[in-house]
Amino acid sequence: MPLSRDAAEVFSINVLGWLAGQEEILTVFLGASGASEADFRARLTDPVFQLSVIEFLMMDDAWIIACCDDLRVPYERMGEARQALPGGAEVSWT
Repeated sequence: MPLSRDAAEVFSINVLGWLAGQEEILTVFLGASGASEADFRARLTDPVFQLSVIEFLMMDDAWIIACCDDLRVPYERMGEARQALPGGAEVSWT
């Protein structure tokens, strides 16, 4: 069953909390995104920012596994949240 947008946003906030505790991965995210630590804190509830964090973590299976294991959710939840957030729907090229 697909996640609602509200459920995806709640999950994403939990993911951002997880990422904040992962200094090495957070540093990579901040460098790749150009966001500062202040931006990170200020944009916690911004669904567009949440999507950027989800998409960043989806670049590495180990990050997905670590995050989902720590949050005790199925690995599929990351993709489900991505699809439920604004701009995250899968693109069909056909």
